[in-house]
Amino acid sequence: MKETLRKIASLSMALLVLFSTMSFSVDMHYCGDHLVDFSIFDSVNTCMMKAEMSKSSSECAVMEMEMDCCSDVEVVVEGQDDLKISFDQLSFDQQLFVASFIYSYINLFEGLDENVVPFRDYSPPPLIRDIQILDQTFLI
Repeated sequence: MKETLRKIASLSMALLVLFSTMSFSVDMHYCGDHLVDFSIFDSVNTCMMKAEMSKSSSECAVMEMEMDCCSDVEVVVEGQDDLKISFDQLSFDQQLFVASFIYSYINLFEGLDENVVPFRDYSPPPLIRDIQILDQTFLI
């Protein structure tokens, strides 16, 4: 169970890094209020409706004065470019935190000065009977 959770966590972190650094653009071509072409990776094909409608339709000619009949919309989603945090310029508070963390971490594993034996001052109990000889069990 623990191994499965670790694999799921590592996969989710890898996908998070992948999707946070990925950038893409979406191109859309509208003629009036209608979506004519839609593209994610390539540029959209513009229709010749702008030229045709301005020549053939007086309605579009009136609309051209108000707004353009055909329009291209591009939505760009930029990914994160800089993932490496620079540690060469730390503020005084950050330097203080790093120094205190390292000091406390090193002192966490500091050994004892002498080998402490808690039963050094106590003698073993007196041997009343030798149970191994009574039961005749010997280690070979």
